[in-house]
Amino acid sequence: MLAVVKRSGVTEQFSRDKVVSGVRRACQGRPVDDDALQQLAQRVEESIRSAGLAEIPSHEVGLAILGPLRELDGVAYLRFASVYRSFSSVEDFEKEIADLREAMAGSAAPEESDQREDGD
Repeated sequence: MLAVVKRSGVTEQFSRDKVVSGVRRACQGRPVDDDALQQLAQRVEESIRSAGLAEIPSHEVGLAILGPLRELDGVAYLRFASVYRSFSSVEDFEKEIADLREAMAGSAAPEESDQREDGD
């Protein structure tokens, strides 16, 4: 059993369903289906179980969600990150958007260069 230690000190069993429900709110109105949410929750669980700990702080679960959610949907990622990281200003959003754009540009660059090579 993997236990999650909440900020209050309360410990509860890890639940993929809780991950899905939390991420589902961030994905509201986005083109993300339930299967994608289930896969994300599985990735999160695998990630935190790979640490080999019996207990994990809830903060670490949130961190484990951010990466896969960023890959899944940028808008949902920003929504989740804004709550999780307690954004308090427009600048917080601007910085995160700039980081997201940079990451997306970095992941798109190899495909673009492959297309240019094929087109030459």
